[in-house]
Amino acid sequence: MSISRPRHTITASIIAATAAVAVATIGTSSVSAAVTNGQVVSSASNSSGAKTAPGQPKFGDRGPAVEAVQRALVGNGFTLKGGITGRFDARTRTTLRNFQRVVGLSVTGVVDMRTAQVLKLTAPAGKTVAQPAAAGTFPLAGKNLPKRGSKGSSVRALQQALAATGLTVRGGIDGHFGFGTTETIKTFQKIKGLEVNGLLDTPTAVALGLIPAEQPQQTTTTTTTPVAQVSATQTAAPALTTDTLPVRGARGQAVLLVQQALVNAGITLKGGADGVFGAGTAAAIARFQKSKGYPETGRLDVRTALALGLVATPQVQISAFPMQGPCSYVDTWHAPRGDRKHLGVDIIGREGLLIYAVADGVITKTYTEGRDKLTGNGLRLTTADGTYFFYGHLQRLADGIGVGTQVKAGQVLGTNGKTGNTSTPHLHFEVHPQGGAAINPTAIVAAVDACNVTTPRG
Repeated sequence: MSISRPRHTITASIIAATAAVAVATIGTSSVSAAVTNGQVVSSASNSSGAKTAPGQPKFGDRGPAVEAVQRALVGNGFTLKGGITGRFDARTRTTLRNFQRVVGLSVTGVVDMRTAQVLKLTAPAGKTVAQPAAAGTFPLAGKNLPKRGSKGSSVRALQQALAATGLTVRGGIDGHFGFGTTETIKTFQKIKGLEVNGLLDTPTAVALGLIPAEQPQQTTTTTTTPVAQVSATQTAAPALTTDTLPVRGARGQAVLLVQQALVNAGITLKGGADGVFGAGTAAAIARFQKSKGYPETGRLDVRTALALGLVATPQVQISAFPMQGPCSYVDTWHAPRGDRKHLGVDIIGREGLLIYAVADGVITKTYTEGRDKLTGNGLRLTTADGTYFFYGHLQRLADGIGVGTQVKAGQVLGTNGKTGNTSTPHLHFEVHPQGGAAINPTAIVAAVDACNVTTPRG
């Protein structure tokens, strides 16, 4: 039996607490341990030299104190094989080590002082355990942000915060802001969609939980780029894009986000959320895909990422995939086409495959091979808000399809071909929101991908 709570988010407070611990001086001493009525009442050291924090359990203990540790681990989204048993056994130690590795602590398998602080564990009555920074406090609040060449506790806090996101800090957490720290910041900035400059600027410090969002910038002024308005229902931008989806073998924050989303969806993740895209993560993705009726590939494709809430919902959504399978496509948006750029997605399939309406609407324009040398046979399908979808290179239009024809999503519009300026059978498909300029349609079609569906739609 495995228990995984449907929420796994290593929050900014966890990151901040971890970083705060990094700049604090914590004294511990070796004290012999005893257990009374299931409660651990003192600390102990293990064979690795790490000391159990006062009031926290050690390997082999049983009771409520162990349950508190187990609940804290599960509460942060880590899978605990065997469930919350109140026994500090090998499974609990393994999960504890996974947690310590992910958040950048020393991997000891012991509930040491730092681990207890980050997990926000408290000692039994009469015992005191140092607590993490209170909510609303930040490791670098009120301090100048460190820059390359800086040394000291503020740099160590920065490095600890980077490690807490699942990234490996090149050169280690040494309190020196050098090349390794700069490169790790760049990786973090790329993952978060920030300006990739290797500087600890205000947006990066906020994203790392090092300063509050309202903190005035303390470093050299940098130019910020205005961001587009989001809809009233959108509360936060997803952390990944269709171009940054991790693949098997990847490590780091992007993988952690995928693993967290799987746990949130109720999928058991073998090995826990460890920031490594291995066999366990691939198997979990396949189980999620099966639950959704998707092909069980174990790969994080766009459709799966959308269902997990990892990428933003496309600007335009369609109800049906535009071609009968088998077919294939890749993102060729803005690829050079002679003296012009490609403004659509090319869905490759044999001649004669059925072409479908992607939404309810009306045919507002048709193209014929005789007069449209580039497009060949094609059409425009326009929806009520003015958005239109352009189809090119069809073999032929279906009977009854012409300007003014009302169609429903999934209705056959014609068959795939190679008319116009092409020798390869494919559908050239464009999306023009509200009748404006074309946008990249790859994620839009990927959200309803059906290239594996070979049976004609009913």
